[in-house]
Amino acid sequence: MKDWYLLYCKRSEQERAVINLDRQGVECYYPQVTVEKIIRGKRITDFEPLFPSYMFVYFDPEAISYTTVRSTRGVADFIRQGAKPQVVSPDLIYGLMMNEDSEEQQAKLTNLPKPGDTLKLTQGQFKGIEAIYQEPDGEKRSFMLINLLGRPVKVSVQNEDLIKL
Repeated sequence: MKDWYLLYCKRSEQERAVINLDRQGVECYYPQVTVEKIIRGKRITDFEPLFPSYMFVYFDPEAISYTTVRSTRGVADFIRQGAKPQVVSPDLIYGLMMNEDSEEQQAKLTNLPKPGDTLKLTQGQFKGIEAIYQEPDGEKRSFMLINLLGRPVKVSVQNEDLIKL
């Protein structure tokens, strides 16, 4: 009887494991989410694993042995409960599939403000001041507009020093 199981994969080899497991007739589910990042000063949209180094597989252990799946290139081992691989509830898998592309999930994982967003500075000489996000300044900093002596002033601050209002 087919069941869902959870595999632990070797670091950065999930895609290799998916290809090799597909060749063996094992159905794989590797949930990914869309995230926005700043790389070299540019905003890009990328996919990241929801559970890094883990993937769900659906197969019949009577047709394909646990050893065959575990010995596949890219796979480290099953997540086990005692000596046997842990069976994962199908409801959990289908719930993940339904929520994988939801806008709410993507909004939680998007870590960049949009130009014009009002933020509050939490560190440094401008601590506690509200600012308006302008644009990225490299990978770890952003340009902000703050009101200083009645005039808007453009400053560069660390992204980790910002919180959304």
